[in-house]
This record gives sequence, C-alpha cells and structure tokens, in this order.
Amino acid sequence: MEREGKWPPSDLSYKENLIGTLLAIFGNLVISISLNMQKYSHVKLAGTKDPRSYFRTKTWWLGLTLMLIGELGVFTAYAYAPLSLITPLSAVSIVASSIIGIIFLRDKWKPKEFLRNYALSFLGCGFTVVGIYLLVTFGPNAHEKLSGRNLISHLMGWPFLLYLLVMIILFCLLLYFYKIRKMTYLGVILLLEALLGSVTIVAAKGVSGMIVLSIQGNLQLAYPIFYVLFVVMVSTAVFQAMFLREVSELYDPSQIASVSYIFSTIIAVIAGATFYLEFNGADALHICMFVFGSCIAFLGVLLITQSKKRNFDPYITMDVFPGLGSMFVKSPVQPDLSGSFSYGTLDHNAHPDVLLDPQQEPNSSRPVMTSKQD
Repeated sequence: MEREGKWPPSDLSYKENLIGTLLAIFGNLVISISLNMQKYSHVKLAGTKDPRSYFRTKTWWLGLTLMLIGELGVFTAYAYAPLSLITPLSAVSIVASSIIGIIFLRDKWKPKEFLRNYALSFLGCGFTVVGIYLLVTFGPNAHEKLSGRNLISHLMGWPFLLYLLVMIILFCLLLYFYKIRKMTYLGVILLLEALLGSVTIVAAKGVSGMIVLSIQGNLQLAYPIFYVLFVVMVSTAVFQAMFLREVSELYDPSQIASVSYIFSTIIAVIAGATFYLEFNGADALHICMFVFGSCIAFLGVLLITQSKKRNFDPYITMDVFPGLGSMFVKSPVQPDLSGSFSYGTLDHNAHPDVLLDPQQEPNSSRPVMTSKQD
C-alpha cells in the first residue's frame, strides 16, 4: 500500500493537503454564491412580475453553472486531502451565505441597531473561522495514492468492517423508529441522512482519487471497485437527498443546517478514520486540537443559524427590489413555500404562519392563515 505513515507527514503530504484544502474552500465559496444568485433570480422575477420561468433567466443558469463548478472543486478536493479535513470545510458556505445576506440588507439598520441585532451572527462567523483554522492546522495529513488495490485493502480491513456493521445496525434501528414508529424527530432524520452521507463521501473520495490517478497516467478505471464505488456514491446521494427533502417539510432550515453540519461532520470524521485510517500515527496534541477546532466550528455554525431568533435576517429580503413592497409582506420570498431546503440558508420566512392569498388585492392587509409544523 502506497501510504506515508510517518509522523510528522512529508512535504508531499502538506502539498497535497494544501491543494485539497484550497479546492474545498473555493468550491464551498462558489456554491454559496451560486445559491444566492439563483435566489436572486427568483426574487427579482417576483418583484418585476416577469412572466418568464426562473430557468429561462441568465442569472439562474449562471448560478447553476457556478454550483456545478463548486461541486466539482469539492469532489476533486477529496482526491488530495483527508475526509476529516474536507467535510468540516462546508462551514465556509454557511459563513459566506451570512455575509452575502448582510450585504443585501444594505442600510436597513442604523450602525448601533445593526451591531445590536447582528452581533451574534458576527460572533458566530468569528468562531467558525477560528475553528476552520484549527481544523486545517491540526487536521490529519496522511498522504495516500487511492489506487484500486489500496481501496480493496481498505474495504477488507477490520476497522471498516466493524464500522460498517455498527452503521448498518444503527441505520436500521433509526429507519424503524422513523418509518414504523413515526418518530419524526429532527435528530432521527438527520442521523439517517448523515449515515448515508458518510458512505457517499467515502465512495466519492475513492472515485475522485482513482480518476485523478488515471488522469496522471496511472489508469485505474479497469478496476471493478471503481464502478462499485460510483454506484454506491450515486445511490446513497439520492436517498440522502430524499431524507433532506422530507426533513425540510417539517423543520426550519436554520435548525436543519446547523444540526446537519454537526452530525455529518462527526460521522464523516469517524468514517475517514476507520476506512482511510486518516489519524493513523497522529499524536495526541494534534487529535485534541482537531477536536477542539471542530467544537469551535460547531459553536460558530450554531450561532450563525440560530441568530435569526434574535432578529438576524441574513437573507435576500423583498425590499431589495422596487415594487415588491406593494406586492408582498416584507419577508424573504421562496419559490416553494412548502419549506424546500434547496437554497440552504436562503430558505427563510420571518413569518411562516402568515402568507398572503395570491387572489387578494396587493394593498390589502388581510392575511390568510396557514399552518406549518415546526
């Protein structure tokens, strides 16, 4: 197995980690920008009463193109850096979305009011940045060429087989409570999604690594394990999206974003440590600082996503565009008001229980009450 197990890692490991880290940060930033651009397209259409569908606008397609570029960057990053390092960097997207949302608020608040209302979010961004710095600095630096032989060796290793057994048992138990006992708790659904997500990224790292090696001249596509991992990656991603869609119909997006990030990061780190042995040879100091950095990042994400309960609104509001004030109440708009999670932190409604009837007059203040399960 072509693995550098010495500690501290070699210069090649640091170089590969740096490439993977930069690709992951770039990818998450671009994804955040793309989601905001697509949201911008929807809101602008609503403000101008444009009869066109959103997918006929250049802005929406530009957002989709940027999203594909961002996802490609994150996918490629798996080939260069450990899962335990790449997965927590998804917090970059949450921080970026908050900052972009604040930019759209323009001069809505006076400086003192702005600081009083949004201090919690700025504090969360600060904690998240510090946590990400610690994660990158003290994260695993094990370097490995993900060839077909190495991946098969990992699959046959007892640490991963034990992890897989525990994961299958836990997944079946959670699925029983969710589907049979109808326990639709947020933690239950997001744990199911996180368990599937850990399998998705384990497979994605293998597929990405073999593609990169093939591009470099060491052809790996002849190994059957490549196609097995590809099928596993796609199928688990589809089911993962199904769980996310179901939970988005029951809970607030800010709760989903924070809890999902925490669960997904913890389980992904465990998966990387058992399958790819990413912490093999790491000393106690690096492991402790990595755990500490993860906790700081978790706290930061919680502060960002929960700050809207203290009048934080890091989203595109309707008063950004002319004409919207006479059409809707001043709250963010979402194409699918059923609670779609498609736009991440942008899917937010400050008054989820009060919606205007599309048939009533624009200047009428008579609301139509609808219910939404929290």
